[in-house]
Amino acid sequence: MGRVRRNSSYKLAKVYDRRSRELPFNGEVAEIEVDDPLALDSGDRIVALRSIRNDPLGRLHSHHQIDEVQYRGGRAFQSDWERAERGPQAVDPTREYVDGARTREPVTESQRQAVLRLNRIERELGTDGAALVHDVLVLGLTMDQIGQRRAVRTQRWNDYFARRFRECLDRLALIYGFATEATGRRPESHR
Repeated sequence: MGRVRRNSSYKLAKVYDRRSRELPFNGEVAEIEVDDPLALDSGDRIVALRSIRNDPLGRLHSHHQIDEVQYRGGRAFQSDWERAERGPQAVDPTREYVDGARTREPVTESQRQAVLRLNRIERELGTDGAALVHDVLVLGLTMDQIGQRRAVRTQRWNDYFARRFRECLDRLALIYGFATEATGRRPESHR
C-alpha cells in the first residue's frame, strides 16, 4: 500500500477581485489602492476603480503628474469649497409655507472655518493662482480650456498653466498641513 503525499503547505483562500468588469461606453477609470472596507485586519488594502472622466485632479494623480500630497491638498480645497458654498438647498415639505419666503439657515462653525481657510488661500495664492485653482478644481476645466478662456491658445501657455497649477497645489498642501515648508514632506501626523 503506497503512501499518499499531501501538500502540507497552507493554501490561502482565494483573493477576490471586486473591480467591475462592465464599464460604461464612455467611462474613464483609473486603478487606485484603498483601505479594504471588509478587512479583518487594519491596514489591508484593495485595488478599486476610480472614475476620472470629470475629475481633472483625479486624472492628474492617476497619470502621476501630481503626487499624493498635492492630490490631498486639492481634495481638501474642494471639500472646503463645497462646505462654504452650501450648494442648492431642497425644499423641506415638513416646514410650514409662509408667503414663499424661506428663512435662511444659520452658518455652521465648519462652514465658517472653511470660508476662513478659503480666504487665506486666496491671499496666499494671489488673484491669478486662486482663479486657476478655482477653474480646475471647482469648474473642472483643462489647461487648454483655461487658455481659451484667457485668449491664449499656445502650448507654451498650457505648460505655464500646468506648472503654475502644480505650484498652487504645493501651496495648498502646506496650508492644509499635508506638507511642511522646510522639507516639503508630509508631517508625521498625516502619514
